[in-house]
Amino acid sequence: MTNENSIFALIQVLSIMKPFFSGHYGLYTDFYELTMAQGYFYHGLEQTEAVFDYFFRRMPCNSGYVIFAGLSDLLKAIEDFRYGTEELAFLEKQGFKKEFLAYLEGFRFRGRLIAPREGEIIFNNEPIVTVKGNIIEAQLIETILLNFLNFQSLIATRASRIESVLQPGKTFADFGLRRAQGLAGLFASRAAVIGGATGTSNTLAADIYALKAIGTMAHSWIQTFDDELEAFRKYVAIYPDNATLLIDTYDTLRSGLPNAITVAKELEAAGHRLKAVRIDSGDMAYLSRKVREALDREGLDYVKIVSSNSLDEYIIRSLNLQGAKIDSYGVGTKLVTSYQCPALDGVYKLSVFNGEPRLKISEDIAKISLPGEKELWRIYDDNGYFYRDAIILSEENIEEVDKIYHPDYEFKNTPVKGLKKEKIRFVVMQDGQASPVENDPYKISAFRQSRLSKLAPESKRFENPHIYKVGVSKKLFDLRKNLIKRHLNA
Repeated sequence: MTNENSIFALIQVLSIMKPFFSGHYGLYTDFYELTMAQGYFYHGLEQTEAVFDYFFRRMPCNSGYVIFAGLSDLLKAIEDFRYGTEELAFLEKQGFKKEFLAYLEGFRFRGRLIAPREGEIIFNNEPIVTVKGNIIEAQLIETILLNFLNFQSLIATRASRIESVLQPGKTFADFGLRRAQGLAGLFASRAAVIGGATGTSNTLAADIYALKAIGTMAHSWIQTFDDELEAFRKYVAIYPDNATLLIDTYDTLRSGLPNAITVAKELEAAGHRLKAVRIDSGDMAYLSRKVREALDREGLDYVKIVSSNSLDEYIIRSLNLQGAKIDSYGVGTKLVTSYQCPALDGVYKLSVFNGEPRLKISEDIAKISLPGEKELWRIYDDNGYFYRDAIILSEENIEEVDKIYHPDYEFKNTPVKGLKKEKIRFVVMQDGQASPVENDPYKISAFRQSRLSKLAPESKRFENPHIYKVGVSKKLFDLRKNLIKRHLNA
């Protein structure tokens, strides 16, 4: 199965989704998107051009950065965003008018998307994805865009933080399917690999996204047999060169470990090697040290130790400080649900309508959006690290921008003249046709690593990370200020 057909294949494979989709994505939206679309249609606005920006206001999980993920899945879904017979019949029952349904029958997204590469490092309050098209098409894809990008970016970020605390040579895998929120587990597995996981226990996701499938045994395997030693022998008889034995079913140190050593010695005598042992409960730091000592004492230094059981980046960091001897981690619930912070608050705001800049005003100053069609540039410091992100109007030349400003306070500004600048967004869909983008999660992960190497260490710490600065050009600052005054004085 090829990655580029992953979303369509997902729909075909999961018959449970058939009542929800009939091969099309047109109903994958909030109902008010459709009611607004019908309103635009009957007011003759269906050909009026609009520009929307996707961004988020707050950094998730106290992180100093976010990993952009979900783009290739989104592009495929937008190409399939249409209305077939079943969708139109449903909408007719909801009271939508025949003329509008006839319009939807021929609907295709034919607009333009501008976005960073998947795996890019992104920050709050900057336009990450810009959508340009007629008001109906740009409005209808809002929900699916938010759904795909918010979730995968959140999980990729959590996975990247986990990778950041691993000691050299150590790895982790996604073990979270059984605790994931339904089918979100499929996207979570992909995003986890983008963030640094070596593979997943999720077999369907491994097939759809060409990921490494990883798994061992459950306690039920051990319990199936009359004793633990027999259970281990039966397992390695099937997998003599790829066996990981779960040693905590009864007693990790007094039963599981001695029996695993016995089986490992028997495998050696037969010309094979035990791959690993896994601990799924108890004091991981203490048990892993004791297991490592015993394995090494028996000449089994090649046998790895795998740990699972409600792990996250904070627990793994703590295990490191305690001298744990763990080679690989299975991370489940707290990764795929982003347990402590389960949502990225990405939003989608109109910034241009019929050629005129628009903004949303709020009593909360931080929620006042940036008007106009914009571009995003990354600026480097003299040491080659990311220094600032600059948001400018599309008609501006970045080389003519002397300073960038805090969107709300003109006195807070930074000179950027003469510093290295890099455009980090590209056209990824034109006239409704997706551009070629990287969709291999492992290659996207490698790109993520290369970008993280350019992010200053203080932005990567877990406690009180440095707040990366995102500024606007003077021209954009003034446009926003004048629009606020105009609307407040109207």
